[in-house]
Amino acid sequence: MTNDPRTDSIPTPTGMIPTSTGLIPIPTGVVSVTDAVRGAAGETAHVHPGDQLSSARRLAYVLLLGALTALGPFTVDLYLPAFPLLEADFDTTSAAIQLTLTGTMVGFALGQLIVGPLSDKYGRRTPLLIATTLHLLASTAAVFAPTLELLGVTRVLMGIGAAGGGVVAMAMVRDLFGGRRLVIMLSRLALVTGVAPVIAPLIGSALLEVMPWRGIFVVLALYGLTILLCAIFALPETRPATDRISAETVSVRHRYRVVFSDRVYLGVLVIGAMTFSGLFSYLSSSSFLFQETYGLSTLQFGLVFAANSVGLIIGNQIAARLAARVGPQWVLAYSTSMLLVAGIAIPICAAIVPSVWGVIVPLFLFMTSCGFTFPCAQVLALDRHPEAAGTAASVLGAANNGVAGLISPVVGLVSGAAGITPLSMATIMIACSAIGILALWFIVRPRTLGMLSA
Repeated sequence: MTNDPRTDSIPTPTGMIPTSTGLIPIPTGVVSVTDAVRGAAGETAHVHPGDQLSSARRLAYVLLLGALTALGPFTVDLYLPAFPLLEADFDTTSAAIQLTLTGTMVGFALGQLIVGPLSDKYGRRTPLLIATTLHLLASTAAVFAPTLELLGVTRVLMGIGAAGGGVVAMAMVRDLFGGRRLVIMLSRLALVTGVAPVIAPLIGSALLEVMPWRGIFVVLALYGLTILLCAIFALPETRPATDRISAETVSVRHRYRVVFSDRVYLGVLVIGAMTFSGLFSYLSSSSFLFQETYGLSTLQFGLVFAANSVGLIIGNQIAARLAARVGPQWVLAYSTSMLLVAGIAIPICAAIVPSVWGVIVPLFLFMTSCGFTFPCAQVLALDRHPEAAGTAASVLGAANNGVAGLISPVVGLVSGAAGITPLSMATIMIACSAIGILALWFIVRPRTLGMLSA
């Protein structure tokens, strides 16, 4: 303790770090804050490196970081239409083929947990370049995989490599921006995260019209090569060396402890994972529901996917503006409620309207609500942890993909021999939405959070 009347001694075991969205507990130590330091901080608290960028430069960041983010969803979903071809080529069961998808998502979740903390310690570029190189090599190996077992191994490695793009992209945005502009930038990335899993199977179907299934992995390898070249020549380091020096003195365990000691972050983690799981429950069952249950053609099925992607776009763009005005926590209060309402409406409308429109309309509302939820969950998570943005982003992404990978196959178990129905699909979506609402009001507690900084 200091006796200097010009300073305030903050006992950090019970002290709090103020952020624009609330308070975070300080785990150890004592910090003395002078009047001069407080005055200087007040003048510069709302200045972020990205605020000095021109509109054209910010657009370039959106495009490049969006491409980085999309590498993960495309790696996971681009080959989904090829499942029947893989089953016939390897003379195996559909369950064995689906294990390659599970392996990809597990690798994606693990990769984010590895890359995130490393990007906090060594900077953003180096872990990104290593991870993307791994993706490129694994994609090339998948082209020549002679057995399903080897293909499964390459898929796990592809997932680990693709994880670098998404987690580093979010961390770079947090390095450059804060407050309301952070909401806008994250909404652009959330748009990619939401739309990419929807359009990837459509692109995969188109590719299969002109090439064998192994050609899809050639396309993924070329995508990874493009990302690698862009990262080398066009993507600067956004984490200053001074921040990395301080990060080197902090263990990975410490950064995880800081993140997991934040009540709001934990709540947002649950909300994001449940929303993503609801989305993947739809994605994993939609082809069976629309093509087998309702008899849609491949083209009609594609149009349904396109309509849902429009809902995600609408939700993302409106959410960015609303969050800046009323706060992301209150946008989540609306969107999580609408997720539950839409989920309940799916089987009810399907029973009242026997045609496919009875499912499409409430499903569009569900997807639009997902678009509202994703960017607001991300900004609440990252705005509170600028010094551990990589770690915070990695845990958020790993939870989304890991939990979704475990929950989405449950739709098939609920359906049983009767096949996928609107009720069996909506059951998982309703359960996920209800858990998200509970997490918002009992863990995040919106009333305890303030507005975002300018």
